[in-house]
Amino acid sequence: MICVLGPTASGKTRFAVRLAYEAGGEIISADSRQIYRGMDIGTGKDLSDYLYQGVQIPYHLIDIAEPGTKYNIFEYQRDFHRAYEEIRGRGKLPVLCGGSGLYIEAATRGYSMPEVPPNPELRAQLESKSTIELITMLASMKKLHNKTDTDSRKRLIRALEIAFFENNHNSKRAQVKESLYPPVNTRYIGISVSREERIARIDKRLKERLKEGMVEEVEALLKRGIAAEDLIYYGLEYKFVTLYIIGKLSYEQMENQLATAIHQFAKRQMTWFRGMERRGIKIEWMSPGSTLTL
Repeated sequence: MICVLGPTASGKTRFAVRLAYEAGGEIISADSRQIYRGMDIGTGKDLSDYLYQGVQIPYHLIDIAEPGTKYNIFEYQRDFHRAYEEIRGRGKLPVLCGGSGLYIEAATRGYSMPEVPPNPELRAQLESKSTIELITMLASMKKLHNKTDTDSRKRLIRALEIAFFENNHNSKRAQVKESLYPPVNTRYIGISVSREERIARIDKRLKERLKEGMVEEVEALLKRGIAAEDLIYYGLEYKFVTLYIIGKLSYEQMENQLATAIHQFAKRQMTWFRGMERRGIKIEWMSPGSTLTL
């Protein structure tokens, strides 16, 4: 399998689609938010990109869950391997494409990812605590590398639920020698642009998405009955646009804070990819317009 990875706005999707066209492949998305139906502009699905030279390139793991639900890494690992085996069964080349380093590593490296079930009793106890108390509690249990864990109370409570589960099951997990899913022989291709170009691309794309109706998309989701807290849970575009709609931010504040958050997100993505390299994963870095020799 080939994996095309890179930070947001790097051009990785178009690169992967061109590669799939040339190699007779199909795309498997490694994006943690494009799985949700109706969340199109904010997640940058750009489904028109999957039509290349008049040929529709098949894609998988996009639009497979309802907005408002909490699709998790365990479910992604399961769904990835199902799609991967189906593509291989058709004699096609699977091309994994995305910017979620956690999803990519879970899919390709055979990590043991236990499903963490809801714990209603624990949730009720946590709900009685203040947000500051929850953050302090989470910080005492794990390093807060992922700032999105503290974006909302729902994220905080879910992060604590997972942390409590892992602490209580450490001895049992240590006995698990193999994952349900084997590692996948993968060639990792990283799409990279300079920091200055990445910033310019992000800012340009954000303005385009706002013009295309990103605010209206979030308004439509709210009108469908999806709670503002649930949209804030998804972070970035859905967090800041929702805060604007419910009157917590002005339009200018929303746009400026969102741009800053996306820049920070892209930086965290690159930090994760560098971490993958330190963990022994070879990533071949290329520019968006490069041609890959198979």
